[in-house]
Amino acid sequence: MDAEPEVLDELRRLRSRIPQLTGALVASVDGLVLAQDAPGVEPEGVAALTAAALGVAMRLADATGQGDFRELLVRGIHGYVATYAAGRSAVLTLLAQDRVNVGRLHLEGRRASTRIGELVDEAALRAGAAQSRAARVPTRTTTRSAPTRTRTARTPASPRSAADARTTTES
Repeated sequence: MDAEPEVLDELRRLRSRIPQLTGALVASVDGLVLAQDAPGVEPEGVAALTAAALGVAMRLADATGQGDFRELLVRGIHGYVATYAAGRSAVLTLLAQDRVNVGRLHLEGRRASTRIGELVDEAALRAGAAQSRAARVPTRTTTRSAPTRTRTARTPASPRSAADARTTTES
């Protein structure tokens, strides 16, 4: 991803603004890690679980008429997992201690997810534009024309005469 350094910078700034954050990662909605600053956890596993939780949260929001997915908060004994939509194709997942100010977590998480969404979406647009330019560049290939084939009359395999070799559609 072209935007990875900028996304990592945003994750580090976020962790400095909220000292109770224990980890932060950005994943695609498919569950692939795009960037992470989450020591002590397996980022690929968290990204995959985030994608699964995102699918359930989106269906729940839709089924209850709450509109498009915005965020998901899970509270455990030892802390919080907060997931925010980040553009069209990514999510931001934050891991925080149980003593975090949840209002501050949401405020900073929403701001960061907006910025990260812009970075990821811009990178996706640049990648798409580069691919379309590459597709338009003609490649130089030498083509050989295939040898022309001509039909030749077959002789019957058995010693029967050509008149006996007629098909039923010819009569």
